Amino acid sequence: MNQTTAILILLISFLVMIVLRFPIAYAVAIASILCMLYRGDHLAVLAMQMIKGIFSFSLMAVPFFITMGVLMGSGGISEKLIALADSAVGWMRGGMAMVNIVASYFFGGISGSAAADTASLGTILIPMMVDQGYDGDFSTAVTITSSVEGLLVPPSHNMVIYATSAGGVSVGALFLAGYVPGALLAVSLMVGSYIISVKRNYPKGQPFSIGRLLKQLSVSFWALAAVLIVVVGVVAGVFTATESAAIAVIYSLIVSVFIYRGITWKGVWDALGDCVDTLSIVLILISTSSIFGNLLTLLHVPDLAANAITSVTSNPILIALLLNLILLVLGCVMDMAPIILIATPILLPVATSIGINPIQFGIMMILNCGIGLLTPPVGSVLFIGSAVAKLPMEKVVKATLPFYLCMIVSLLLLTFIPQISLWLPTLLGQVV
Repeated sequence: MNQTTAILILLISFLVMIVLRFPIAYAVAIASILCMLYRGDHLAVLAMQMIKGIFSFSLMAVPFFITMGVLMGSGGISEKLIALADSAVGWMRGGMAMVNIVASYFFGGISGSAAADTASLGTILIPMMVDQGYDGDFSTAVTITSSVEGLLVPPSHNMVIYATSAGGVSVGALFLAGYVPGALLAVSLMVGSYIISVKRNYPKGQPFSIGRLLKQLSVSFWALAAVLIVVVGVVAGVFTATESAAIAVIYSLIVSVFIYRGITWKGVWDALGDCVDTLSIVLILISTSSIFGNLLTLLHVPDLAANAITSVTSNPILIALLLNLILLVLGCVMDMAPIILIATPILLPVATSIGINPIQFGIMMILNCGIGLLTPPVGSVLFIGSAVAKLPMEKVVKATLPFYLCMIVSLLLLTFIPQISLWLPTLLGQVV
């Protein structure tokens, strides 16, 4: 068996199927099977590796966090978080754009999904912004770019997937590491929105009132407390990420049904059906990606990739930029979860070799993948935003260009200033 031929069969067949628009889970599985057949491996190993890929206590947190996000998103939380954001930043020039960005920060901490953020907040905020005189494409661009904050602000099931793929990375440390980068992204988007709002003379909202802010904070407290339960519980060592996720589901159910009364028991049943649909896709992807990742390891692809990258340059700055470029390109053709599952074993050793902490690299990877969700041809959040706003994708992409710049600036700051990601987990003893 020729190792080079096996690698080519694995990677080329995978890329061909991606170009042919195969579902990503099938592309990963078929490419792995073709490589295994060439290597002469018994296909029983396939089933064993798939089971091993999802046989993880940490991964049990993923369905719970997905369920929590769906329940809270269906329970009337969106309107309350929008009102809270409006009371905090709506007074500024382009106030509704600022509200959109801050509401995404709050809601992202509950849903952990950029797609859910866009679908939930976008259906409310985009028509509201248009009615107040904002351009539709600008409103959509603000909505989809700010939704990426939800990937960084915990609890994010993508962080759990990264921690599992990276091996030995603390989920609690990742959760803490996401807060400041999420805020950095929010501030950069607000600066971009403010400049555009001043140029186009978009309106201001109501004058700031501390009384109104405190009132909305008291109303939204029950929703925001869900995040505190998860993060504080994990960081304090009261329970694991999986246990915290299970508790958060019960808490979300109580808040949505009995406190906010935004969802009925029939609605809960429907929400659980949505969770099963989403979860089935995620688990199939994780199981098939585990085969792919195992083959990459057996064929020494991470070592070859590291050598290839370092042969181009030995400059750590250029290598860091190259890692970001690779992830951005992958984001244009693949969805987020498969990038994390496939690219982490290959690129993480390269990142650590130039001194990038695995926690920091995880935040970098998630933001890169988040930008990929907004780029054609596979940008799912871009498609959702266009559909919600009923605008052509090309028009939305054009309006998003200034915000891409804001996101790239945030990414570069995260890459070259490690303390943005590591300060909070270091302060609380999660990173030594």
